Amino acid sequence: MDCLFCKIIAKEISANIAYENDAVLAFHDISPKAPTHLLFIPKKHIARLDDIEEVSVMSELYAAIIDFANQNEYRKAGFQTKIHVGEGGGQEVFHLHIHFLSQKKL
Repeated sequence: MDCLFCKIIAKEISANIAYENDAVLAFHDISPKAPTHLLFIPKKHIARLDDIEEVSVMSELYAAIIDFANQNEYRKAGFQTKIHVGEGGGQEVFHLHIHFLSQKKL
């Protein structure tokens, strides 16, 4: 498979990792749009949001986001999440990912 994010998960390509558990990896976006801009990805390859077959994937992603936010005081500071779906929706890498953006620096 020639998926950039799968290569990051496999540690074939380096990334500035901010969070990891058994199901999810989060790393800093290389073109940040906010002082903190992370990408939360499932470790299982899923190309797009509308390709999800198990809703537990989204539960795992959002649980990881909340865990990260609580550990790093983003709950108090505030943050937003965003998902692009398909080329028309602005998706550039076809591995499901959730953008985590905050004006608070990590």
